[in-house]
Amino acid sequence: MSKIQQFFNDMQQKHIAFIGTGVSHTELIRLFRKKHIPVTVCDKRSAEQFQEVYDELSELGVNFILGEKYLDSLTEFDVVFRTPGMYYHNPALLQAKNAGVVVTSEMEVFFDLCPCKIYAVTGSDGKSTSTTLISEILSAAGKTVYLGGNIGKALLPVIENIRETDAAVVELSSFQLISMRKSPDTALITNITPNHLDVHGTMEEYISAKTNLIAHQNAFSRTVLNADNDGTKALAPIVRGKLNWFSRKEIPERGAFLRNDGMLCYIENHCITPVMHKDQIRIPGMHNVENFLGVIAALWGEVPVEAFVTVAENFGGVEHRIEFVRELNGVKYYNDSIATSPTRVLAGLNSFQQKLIVLAGGYDKKIPFEPMAETVCEKVKLLILMGVTADKIEKAVTSAENYNPETLKIIHVQSMEEAVQTAFQNAQNGDIVTLSPACASFDAYPNFEVRGQHFKRLVKDLGN
Repeated sequence: MSKIQQFFNDMQQKHIAFIGTGVSHTELIRLFRKKHIPVTVCDKRSAEQFQEVYDELSELGVNFILGEKYLDSLTEFDVVFRTPGMYYHNPALLQAKNAGVVVTSEMEVFFDLCPCKIYAVTGSDGKSTSTTLISEILSAAGKTVYLGGNIGKALLPVIENIRETDAAVVELSSFQLISMRKSPDTALITNITPNHLDVHGTMEEYISAKTNLIAHQNAFSRTVLNADNDGTKALAPIVRGKLNWFSRKEIPERGAFLRNDGMLCYIENHCITPVMHKDQIRIPGMHNVENFLGVIAALWGEVPVEAFVTVAENFGGVEHRIEFVRELNGVKYYNDSIATSPTRVLAGLNSFQQKLIVLAGGYDKKIPFEPMAETVCEKVKLLILMGVTADKIEKAVTSAENYNPETLKIIHVQSMEEAVQTAFQNAQNGDIVTLSPACASFDAYPNFEVRGQHFKRLVKDLGN
């Protein structure tokens, strides 16, 4: 009997609780019921708030604990699967653990059972694009690839289809990593900058969570770190296996770098191999050059050089990441809803060679906006602010040394609808409008994807 079969057999004798029915849980609940594993869903919402899923799972024999007290009964179960969005140190989860309940997650179990090589990416910015690029390049090289994790697909439900010769590529957030005690074969950390401090409380806990991506690797593993970022450079002493660097500012001892002539190169044993020119990369921005450098360092020696070039020339980008929406009356609109932190906003602003009209604001993650203020003053002509952070962003921008009210206009609005209309009314032929929030979306949307989709619908409706 395989390890995977043994796991599902063991689960049949347990009482299982799933907290929430999001992306990572619904498919897994369906699989558990197909294998006659008893399942209870604990969810803060009422049945009416997720009626379609509730009705389907009820027909499958799933039990429910709903409403405000949905976490009060966790100690009655044998195994609890927490949703990635639930803080690991939640008092109800701690109480369950202390009572002997197994508290785990879909991704933790997947790492334990996965039969093939795992490539995993984390970082404050660039995770999704880098993860997708690794998947695309491995696919271009002929691999069967399973892409998932924080990027939107649960992989444990398809674990029985995965062969040893396949590849699993996953994006992992700090919320997932905080409880992980197993690391991937190849780990890429794009960068570490302040983020999610509203949940983690301290930068130390946030960094500690990210560190779990590499803390449990063995001597045969590969770690890729950003040589241009102090947060990742500091992790070098704990690397157990092969350490590859990536940099666009210097030539590392081993890894990928951007040469002065614009060529992306790989160096090892003092031997430099040119891979491609930065102008061959279809998606805009120097941050995407950095993403490709990280990916080259992660996959070097495992795929032919042609696979990097093919994907660079053809990959159009991930949705919500400087995603072109439409051009209307000579004005181009971009959706960068993924820009939930100041560093992401900076990457977006620096991808364009002209002054922009920017829509920003949202939920307060308790991170400072001062790091982006000077660049906003330099690169933005109209800043349209909304959400609970609007005043906080305005204060950071107007306090910058280079702030000039003559060259940067700031307008406050109450909704995304009003923000899009304001941009439409103020934009002139040749302008670029971008949604670059610098904040999470939780004050108005369940996640950045829903926010980005709403923005795109509003932009596509303009002029009708």
